[in-house]
Amino acid sequence: MELLRTEKLNVGYGKKIIIENVEISISSGEIMTLIGPNGSGKSTLLRSIAAQLKPLGGIVYIGGERQDKLGERELSQHMSVMLTERLQTEMMNCREVVESGRYPYTGMLGFLSDKDRQCVEESMKLLHTEELAECDFTQISDGQRQRVMLSRAICQEPEILILDEPTSFLDERHKLELLSMLKMLAQKRNIAVIMSLHEIDLAQKISDTSVCVKNGIIADFGTPDNVFTDENIRSLYDIEKGSFSVLYGSREMEAVYGKAEVFVIGGAGSGIPVYRRLQRMGIPFATGVIHENDIDHPIAKLLASELITERSYEPISVEKIELAKKMIKGCKEVICSCRSFGTMNIGNKQLLEYSEKLGILKNSPCIFP
Repeated sequence: MELLRTEKLNVGYGKKIIIENVEISISSGEIMTLIGPNGSGKSTLLRSIAAQLKPLGGIVYIGGERQDKLGERELSQHMSVMLTERLQTEMMNCREVVESGRYPYTGMLGFLSDKDRQCVEESMKLLHTEELAECDFTQISDGQRQRVMLSRAICQEPEILILDEPTSFLDERHKLELLSMLKMLAQKRNIAVIMSLHEIDLAQKISDTSVCVKNGIIADFGTPDNVFTDENIRSLYDIEKGSFSVLYGSREMEAVYGKAEVFVIGGAGSGIPVYRRLQRMGIPFATGVIHENDIDHPIAKLLASELITERSYEPISVEKIELAKKMIKGCKEVICSCRSFGTMNIGNKQLLEYSEKLGILKNSPCIFP
């Protein structure tokens, strides 16, 4: 069921439009991520969707109703918001912070009913924050604070959860835990999650849909398979130094260009750590013969100054072996990271023997001493 939709939405501050003509939608149980460079307007768009900023044009529909026709309490019953600002609390423990998520449902005096307290306990148990209940909210770690804030948001029983850079200030463990919790909430509670993320590798892995924000427009909107392409990511972030591997969701440093000084006989993933170390050392290298479907291929393509490939599932041809030998002859050193040779890459064993004959093969199969 579609829970949120925008129609020709313009967002910004004062009279200045930051992003115009936004047309996106999300259904229950889906996760949508906003990606794009700093200052592109992701936070502005989230605030406008959450009614914290007045749109400068267009309409936001929440569950089929116009957002501007919903009262604050009614809107809070549909939507919960976690922004980057730290919650300012004074003498509040974590349970009290979570309890504040029930205020859209309490009376004028803010007294919690039995149902409210049950929602508090369930949301804290769901996100494993019950052990923090009596802790001072200001005295817990960033990761714990994010979990408590998420408990507060879930306690609100929203249909839509909006988060602005929820992984900020978190280490890798807590980033993965938080995103896993969001995926669980989307799947088990059918909540629609909309969030901005800086980590495009994580956005690629968790999103059902992604929105690319750049230069005042929505540059792209669709599934990760369509959005996360080499061309899109390079264009979105104006990447000139380095690259992003769409297949692996990894960021790679800029290749070292120039005449290859080292030749790497790799394959089956064994070459990747060698490629990265040579890049760190500033040494231009060549590699081959790598099959186009080999694990090494995507990273070799990004980092090698020269790459010799063979078609997928085909034995290495005589032509490619001779081309590699010619390249090896012009190098100072050869590193063989392969641990074994099979039917398809047996040609690389010839390159190993050829390098040994030339006296330029490194002895250690462990790449570097």
